[in-house]
Amino acid sequence: MSESPGKSSPDVSSAGNNGAEEGCGVPAEDPEENLLLAAAYVYDAQYNRNIPFETSPKAVRLYYIYNHWAMQVATYICITVDLALAIFEEPAVYQLPFLATSIVEVFCLLAFFVRLVHFSKVTPRSIFWKDTKNICVMVTIGLNLIDLIIYGSLLIAHIPSVRWSRVLRPIYLVNFAESRQIRRAFRSIRNTLPEILYVFLLFMFSVLIFSLMAQKLFESRKLKTSEGEPYFENYLDGVFNLYVLVTTANSPDVMMPAYDYNGWFSIFFIAYIILNTYIFMSVFLAVVYNNYRKHLKNEIRKLAYMKRRKMVDAFNALKVQEGSDFVISETTWLKLVKLVAPDISNSHRQLLLRVSKEDYQRHVGKEAFIRLADLLNIQVITMKARMHPFECWMPHLYRCAASRFIRKVVLHKGFVYAFDVVIVVNAIFIALDDKNPLISNAEWVFLSLYVIEILLKLYTYDPRSFFAKSQFWNWFDTFIIIAALIATSVNTALKSASLYKSQEILDIVFILRVLRLIRIIDSIQRFRVIMNTLINILPTMLTFCGLILTIYYVFAIIGMEIFKNKIKFFPEDSSEPYAQECGAEALRGSSFAKNKYCKNNFNNLGSAFVVLVELTVVNQWHVLATGFALVTHQAAKLYFIAFHVVVVIMIINIFVAFILEAFFVEYSLEKSEVETAIEKKIQELGMAVQEGDIPTGKLVDNMDNCENDLGGFGEENQKGLMFQIASKRYRTVDALLQRMFEAEIPPEDEGPPMEDIMNLSPSDLYIENPTFNSAA
Repeated sequence: MSESPGKSSPDVSSAGNNGAEEGCGVPAEDPEENLLLAAAYVYDAQYNRNIPFETSPKAVRLYYIYNHWAMQVATYICITVDLALAIFEEPAVYQLPFLATSIVEVFCLLAFFVRLVHFSKVTPRSIFWKDTKNICVMVTIGLNLIDLIIYGSLLIAHIPSVRWSRVLRPIYLVNFAESRQIRRAFRSIRNTLPEILYVFLLFMFSVLIFSLMAQKLFESRKLKTSEGEPYFENYLDGVFNLYVLVTTANSPDVMMPAYDYNGWFSIFFIAYIILNTYIFMSVFLAVVYNNYRKHLKNEIRKLAYMKRRKMVDAFNALKVQEGSDFVISETTWLKLVKLVAPDISNSHRQLLLRVSKEDYQRHVGKEAFIRLADLLNIQVITMKARMHPFECWMPHLYRCAASRFIRKVVLHKGFVYAFDVVIVVNAIFIALDDKNPLISNAEWVFLSLYVIEILLKLYTYDPRSFFAKSQFWNWFDTFIIIAALIATSVNTALKSASLYKSQEILDIVFILRVLRLIRIIDSIQRFRVIMNTLINILPTMLTFCGLILTIYYVFAIIGMEIFKNKIKFFPEDSSEPYAQECGAEALRGSSFAKNKYCKNNFNNLGSAFVVLVELTVVNQWHVLATGFALVTHQAAKLYFIAFHVVVVIMIINIFVAFILEAFFVEYSLEKSEVETAIEKKIQELGMAVQEGDIPTGKLVDNMDNCENDLGGFGEENQKGLMFQIASKRYRTVDALLQRMFEAEIPPEDEGPPMEDIMNLSPSDLYIENPTFNSAA
């Protein structure tokens, strides 16, 4: 779980400014400074940050500034601009002068250096200089500057040169503290490499052996490919063709010359495909998944222990002695929560306090305090019972027998099932020919039914409840129906006025009709499981997008330096020589030129990314590789094989492993709901509204924030005040696994020291954890 850049940081201004002597690991004596230090620990625990920082007042305040969302956004903007410079550098999508791009790059490097210096002021020196990512950033900044100076000097002297340091730019994306999720993904790859290497070597041994057999079988028979090329007469070409066959991109083309010569030769290729495509590729996935699963558990274990350690440090900073026990006073606890989470309402804070202590106590114990980070991570919707506006305006009419009957029908499950049937029938009509007047006019019937459905729901449920920010499907339905109603009306009006000359409005109508069918997904249990998994995967998808972007960028820069302007695209009517051969005589008669792949080139960053996407899809990737090899050297095929190994075999398999783990967790949660002790306590207080259990729609989401503060949590305003735990569906897989692991840690267990936590390996078993092991 990572902190969103838009999330408010703790309110530093509310803490005192009294100074104290600096020193790593020595809490300040001033109560306000201790409060600020404890808030930093809790905030780190809440968002699973593991940045070691000095505990002196000055360092703590610098740490708050370092973690401020504005600083993080500025860092990401600089990283994005630095990466985007490749769009404007030679070879460029939009060419800019070297001076302009170099000034921007120097500014970005300066920003990275300032960020690194800021981090060094926060972190103890001994830790800072041992941290590999800090060294990587410093070295990369130096190399970028050296390359920039050398390239500029050679450019002035009109000597051709290469911007070799551009390939290092993704290091900033990976190694800054904000990118810990991407670093976790890279660690998964690094940890998987030793295990996958042995399988890969065995796989390549199999390919080499089969290539040797193919050469001995077919070399003497002088067979030709469909392009007239020698068939398995060159050993290296044979290795490449059989490697491509593993991806099925050249199947059955590579087999056909031998198969045409003698049908029995098909056995050779069938045996090869079974062994290498199905068995070895499955083993690759199994090895990747097993290692991913093992190291994921280790990462989750580290996060759980670090969170526990941070909360213990926060408790130690604020504890006072009460009898024989150390506790946190109620006043201090409220100040801490207000500092860590300034945006939540007073009623929400009072609820959290009641969860954390007994009614007769005026303090919070250590065990309850350690759960504070979990408590803050539970999204609680504050709700208050209010009358429906119609009940206020027309009480007698709204409470009459007919009105009660209408609301009872709408609240019944049959009402939902009935409109699910309407959606299915609507889907059948959409699939039919809409030129038929009966089919076309039926659209108005369906639209009318959908409008009636929404109006009945608004009559039954309070509009403020119906359109609460958590009611996604209500917003979706209403938007789609209103948009379809407007588009259909405009479409009909234009047709009747004979002004209809464009297909665009009709296309919009068709799309809106189809989008209405999405609604049925939420009505079917198994569909919901799949959708929940996809929603839970989305945050991690961003991590994989960053990972893929990093890999793509590196390969794109290398490809641009090797293949730029080797292949060019010309319009159909171009009179340029070799226009049909993509500007390269070497491509005459090749599949690359025949398939008109000229636009698949590395002449700028955009084109390079398109080529890499095509290589990821795998289909026809051997045609692309052969084409670029023809215009350069046969060794260029190694570039494409390396990309296939890194992205398709490793990255994609790691992504598949994550999908498998996500589905296993999601399905296990559907069978047995995982609830934390904190959620159970909230329910025990009798103030919880269960998910989907909003009585008669009269509870209104008060948008739990300071602007809509419901006041205190005393007896005078408790009546009618209720709380709903936000849907359990929208939680990341990592967060669920972490909760399952934390449930196995005894409350009194503070875990190993921070140094030992950071060095934990999958083989280290600190505690036995049957639940977590069986789930993950």
